[in-house]
Amino acid sequence: MAERQKFDVASYVASVQSRPCFICGLVSGDPEFAHYVVYEDDVSIAFLNKFPPLPGYVLVCPKAHLEQVTGDFSRDDYLRLQALVHDVGEALRATLETERIYILSLGSQQANRHVHWHVAALPPGVPLEEQQFAALDVERAGFLAMTPEEMADLADRIATAIATARGR
Repeated sequence: MAERQKFDVASYVASVQSRPCFICGLVSGDPEFAHYVVYEDDVSIAFLNKFPPLPGYVLVCPKAHLEQVTGDFSRDDYLRLQALVHDVGEALRATLETERIYILSLGSQQANRHVHWHVAALPPGVPLEEQQFAALDVERAGFLAMTPEEMADLADRIATAIATARGR
């Protein structure tokens, strides 16, 4: 397993408050915002978190810059995106040993405004006091510093599992 590195929260916050939307940058193909994509279609994209506190931590997003987790979606569009969130969770369960799949929508109108869902696999054996919010707290626990090769391999395995879950 990759070693944990300290996460510089102050630098991260300063960065997300001063730079363009990283999801829009990724969608537009800007290399500054490149991530390991595990799924993409006309309206959505899913990719590995660059600073994962847990292995296989995926962000699922609409490609359009929407900001309200429910208010900016029609019911059908919301449910379509949630079907992808489900498929990503199932792909993580098929790819990694998991005790639980965490799904959250985080972000803020002050930074990371683009709606996105966090889908993360909790590995088995994590003590209870290190689960839930503690498992996702990169400030406390740091992040898994994976090599580009490890990230690419994991992305490929998750992408294959998503394709299987989606019947493709």
